[in-house]
Amino acid sequence: MSFFGNKRLIVVLIGLVLLISLVGYTSRERANLTWPEMFLKDTVSVLQSIFYRPAQVVSGLFKDIGDAYNVYQENRVLKANLDQLAQVTDELEATKAENQRLRAALDVKNTQSSYQFRVAEVIARNSDNWNNVLTIDKGQKDGIKKDMAVITPKGLIGRVQSVANFSATVELLTNVENSNHVSARILAKQIANGKIVYSYINGVIEEYDPRNRLLIMRKIPWGQKVEQNQSVVTSGMGGVIPENLSIGKVVSVQADDYGLTQTAYIQPNADFNEIDEVMVVERAYTLSPNGDLVPTTQTNNSGTPVTPQTKSVTPANSVPATGGGGQ
Repeated sequence: MSFFGNKRLIVVLIGLVLLISLVGYTSRERANLTWPEMFLKDTVSVLQSIFYRPAQVVSGLFKDIGDAYNVYQENRVLKANLDQLAQVTDELEATKAENQRLRAALDVKNTQSSYQFRVAEVIARNSDNWNNVLTIDKGQKDGIKKDMAVITPKGLIGRVQSVANFSATVELLTNVENSNHVSARILAKQIANGKIVYSYINGVIEEYDPRNRLLIMRKIPWGQKVEQNQSVVTSGMGGVIPENLSIGKVVSVQADDYGLTQTAYIQPNADFNEIDEVMVVERAYTLSPNGDLVPTTQTNNSGTPVTPQTKSVTPANSVPATGGGGQ
């Protein structure tokens, strides 16, 4: 038994020596391969060529699918960010526009410090009555009263027609059915003795020309020199609407049908198509039925009464208006 055991060990050792010798012999650089090596190498090459290309195609396909899915996910994220950016941009533009409107309203309040202003937002405007009326979000609880003047930072747009507790209806100057006329005056500039002298030419705004989008000012005294681009403001003689609220500029003037007075066509300063915020104006004094100046009980935005300020005195060189009926 020991002989056969030693024999197996001898065979293993001899085989190991031959294997090491073969490895050493084949690992060195040679000009030609042996035929077993060539056969094995050719067989492996053929098998590799058979399986390599399909494997590459399948691997590339999965890679392309993964890349396409990643691109799809990135596009979704970018599109969401783009939509959010557009929304933020719109909100920013709206905020800028609102800021500009509020700054303009603040400038008007600072320049017209003798009046009480209440800022309101337009909450309704019917397309059927676009040129007639609109609704604001301030009412009796905020001190709004009937016939108060309503302006934008650019100029007068109308008056309060009716008032509810929390809202009010504003009648616009562009209302063709308007029967409440507005007393106005044209600011005329003349040169006398080498000096610039300003005078007032009074009249009444009675109508609106919807075709040409012009206000019509009548009852201008004959002989008064009215020129293009002269400014038109409220006169306050009607006892309701305060004086010196901007209205517009003269576009043209012509004699009336009887040649006794003149008629001027006024381009409004206010844009009646873009009205978002308005200011309701309360004058410090009103005219009583006897024609006396009576202080108005003014209130602030919280409804607390305040003492009215002194009313400005109309210059002595103003020209009285012929006719009446204006506010």
